[in-house]
Amino acid sequence: MLGDRRTCAFLDKQGSIVWYCPKRFDSPSFFASLLDPEKGGVWHMGLEGLAFEKRGYLEDSAVLQTHFQGSSGKLLLEDWMPLEGSFYGICRKLSAAPESYTVHFSHRPNYARQSPVLEQKGERHAIVEYDFHLYTSHPLEVGQDTLSCQVAAGEEAWFILAEKALDKPEEQLKESRELTLKNWQAVASHITYKGPYEEQVRNSLRLLRMLTYARNGGIIAAATTSLPEVLGGGRNYDYRYVWLRDAAMIVSALARAGSDGEEERKFLSFMCSAMHRIPEPVVPMLTLDEQPAGTEQELDFIGYRNSRPVRYGNGANNQLQLDANSNVIIAAKVIYNRYDTREHWETVEQMADFLVENWHKPDHGIWEETELHHYTSSKVVASISLKYIAEHSQDELQKKRWLNASEKIRHYVEENCQTPEGAYAVYAGSESVDVSAALFPIWGFTEADTPQMLKTIEKLERDYCQNNLYRRHLVEYDSQKEGAFLAGTCWVAQYWVMRQNQEKFDEIMQAALRFMNDVGIMPEEGDPETGEWLGNVPQAFVHASLIGAVIDYKSEFVRE
Repeated sequence: MLGDRRTCAFLDKQGSIVWYCPKRFDSPSFFASLLDPEKGGVWHMGLEGLAFEKRGYLEDSAVLQTHFQGSSGKLLLEDWMPLEGSFYGICRKLSAAPESYTVHFSHRPNYARQSPVLEQKGERHAIVEYDFHLYTSHPLEVGQDTLSCQVAAGEEAWFILAEKALDKPEEQLKESRELTLKNWQAVASHITYKGPYEEQVRNSLRLLRMLTYARNGGIIAAATTSLPEVLGGGRNYDYRYVWLRDAAMIVSALARAGSDGEEERKFLSFMCSAMHRIPEPVVPMLTLDEQPAGTEQELDFIGYRNSRPVRYGNGANNQLQLDANSNVIIAAKVIYNRYDTREHWETVEQMADFLVENWHKPDHGIWEETELHHYTSSKVVASISLKYIAEHSQDELQKKRWLNASEKIRHYVEENCQTPEGAYAVYAGSESVDVSAALFPIWGFTEADTPQMLKTIEKLERDYCQNNLYRRHLVEYDSQKEGAFLAGTCWVAQYWVMRQNQEKFDEIMQAALRFMNDVGIMPEEGDPETGEWLGNVPQAFVHASLIGAVIDYKSEFVRE
């Protein structure tokens, strides 16, 4: 993944760019061969004669180096998106080639719904879609809908796709690389983590930074759309939005990993700014414009591994999800406790009052089911969020009202949300359990070793665990048909820290980390048998959950 904290691009191991949405994460795509190899568009590097060797980011930056090996030598491809420089776009630089290759630039704008527009301006310069400029080290050939560039053996090469015209592209390429490394170093300096699972935590922090929209601090759930939760099935959704549900996990992860506060406070500002302007705080996700997500629409793409439909927009945005407000309140509590502040208090009050007035209603739950139920996790997180935020109220009547509501919700859970076996139920009246219950002691709702929690974990181990990986429970879909839920797997690992079982934590964490690739990216889900990735990437919820679990592990088991 390349990124400039506005948008991103994805590369395969041969260096071809298979996904890119210019200017903003949720803009229509330029390259989308990830979702349709035939018509999605691709920046193909043509390095077929060279074998992928390894790749990695430079230090804590998003400058990616990919190494190739051929029969007659090596090749280094370096890619980056300029960060706060004189232009935006994509920069690509290649070392002297051991053998010749041909690069093909085949963009397909607006999710391939428009014919590409190309105009040659010079031997090594073309205008793309009126506003974008492609500069190359070698002469360009302009076809009907593709630009091509041949590079001879023994020659270095470079390419720039810029969002504006450049005066001195080769000089600006060099300046851009130096400035981008410097600016990423400044971004990374806000958090310094040292300790167990250090590489994995650093990878996760990098990806959370790359998923951040720097202009206003919003952190999107994932950078892709419609990568399937079930191969060949219809569970394909657009995750390029800011989920309020993710707020507490992300803010807590950043704060506890050693942050100076800048990133998480900006994220809270984003959410509270949006919620302040929305008439009723029931929106579970936001666009990067701080608006409710757009109407869900389908694209005429074949889909990743023939998984249709391919969507943009998200239809879950009109659901009542009590955990959305609750998680923003918990995020505020984390910041208030850590930095001795009460910023955005008026908006936080509004969200807390909304919970007081609406907690008794059925909602759609943490997994955005269409069926309304009294989901246990929604009640639990509402109860603890009201309890925690009451500590910061300076109005005694307000504090009492919030604490009374918190206790009423707790009583409701105790009376109504247990299975006949005594475990925490998915919802009131259900006989099933869900992996989200592993969070209940982590949130502070209950102790880790109560009879209810012991029975819940017993059922999770028996019915939802495979190879130390844990599935969630879905009301409207057989979750045995989807992969293990990796955030939930990290929650169970974190639960075992509370039980002081270091061996169990390590077993589960190692199983989850099987799905972290060579540059640190993790998907939403993974197949416990094949190791195949499932769902959108990189999944902010997963990376934040991993960080939270490791921080608890470090606090419990590492003596400094």
